[in-house]
Amino acid sequence: MNKREKLIQTAFELFYKHGFHAVGINQILKESGIAKKTLYSYFESKEQLVCEVVSYRDKIFINWLKTRLDGVKKGLPAIEVFFDALDDWFNSRVDVLMDFRGCFFINACAEFSNHEVNQRCLAHKEKVSHLIEQHVRQLNISNDNVATVTEVLCFLKEGAISQAYVLGDLEAAQKAKKIALKIIALS
Repeated sequence: MNKREKLIQTAFELFYKHGFHAVGINQILKESGIAKKTLYSYFESKEQLVCEVVSYRDKIFINWLKTRLDGVKKGLPAIEVFFDALDDWFNSRVDVLMDFRGCFFINACAEFSNHEVNQRCLAHKEKVSHLIEQHVRQLNISNDNVATVTEVLCFLKEGAISQAYVLGDLEAAQKAKKIALKIIALS
């Protein structure tokens, strides 16, 4: 791992554990063991580092999710695995994602407004929605219902994330899965 990657990974871990504004550059430098001059040779500002960290988490999360879904038959089996994957994440059984501390992208949006960070978070949510939609399209439902079912599944995902983190409901993904299957059966 090169120094740039080390800075991004260290910043990600600190931001995810403590928040973006609570973590200063000096803490990132101390934890990474990298000099301030080196940091600023890669990133013009802390905000640029934050943007790169959001992109880093997006890449890790999307790659993990695609890997979980790639080995599964498209459609309903993949949607079931999607919620099982969330269950593994909520219960901190996914090393590559770190222990569950809520949605990194929601956390980022809570600390930034009208910023490039928000745009990158939106792009992440759209990627996940697109992945879900690919599997919804394989269901035995009318094309008119694809967008609605996709949106409902995204709402269930987001709600499950909030339930798991805010309420500590580690069964939230399995509950969302049951609701999703009922909605799909009715579509």
